[in-house]
Amino acid sequence: MDRRVDLIREFYQALPMGGAKVETRRHGFAYLDELLRGGVALEYGELTLSGLLHKYKISGIPPGRMAELLEQHVAGECNVCLYFDGSANAIFCFNLDNNRKAANTALIPEMEAAVEDLRGFLESYGFSPLVLASGRGFHLWCRLAGPVENGRLHGLMIRLAAKTAARLQNRGLDHNLVKMNLYPDRRTSHVVSLRLFGSVHSKNGVFSRVLTRAGLLDEASSWAAFEEQLGKGATGLELFESAYARLSAEF
Repeated sequence: MDRRVDLIREFYQALPMGGAKVETRRHGFAYLDELLRGGVALEYGELTLSGLLHKYKISGIPPGRMAELLEQHVAGECNVCLYFDGSANAIFCFNLDNNRKAANTALIPEMEAAVEDLRGFLESYGFSPLVLASGRGFHLWCRLAGPVENGRLHGLMIRLAAKTAARLQNRGLDHNLVKMNLYPDRRTSHVVSLRLFGSVHSKNGVFSRVLTRAGLLDEASSWAAFEEQLGKGATGLELFESAYARLSAEF
């Protein structure tokens, strides 16, 4: 098995692996027969306008089939997107998007400031975010040593998002130009998924490169940084509670 599959499975092991959304340009009955092997069930399929991209939400995925899908993911044959648990999670993610109506894939000053400010805030509270380029912006993933109830996760994340928006305003930048989606979200955990590292974005065809403070890495260096991130381990729950208490005292 490709070593990259092992890395992805280790990083995202806290997410439910029995269901996924698969993005691919493959389609047709022969492909569906292949996709649904091993007892996998199709919940829905759709055709998007992003280069004739097809999306399939599937469930009942046994471990062996998920391993095969992740092999295809790292080979660039599809993107595997996973859903969060509806109650509690040991991983969370900030999804920052360019909120302009036109030219919304451009890297605007507000986005550059937001991702660096949010990264800095997370690190100041003891988290170690993995920052990935993703289409209109960036994903910031953080792992925890154990599951935390989603409402509590959201409480921490919404306060960090508010601090980031306030910092943008203090810099004279418009925080409304950066849309911050928080995952998990109890309202959408069963319908909204996120692409895993190693994917190619459906709209711009760009690999999900790692963003360091020195800048965006190329694909090979991103994989090396991803493996290095795993070596840092997950944030302990005591540290999470300490961060939550500090942020709650501020807001």
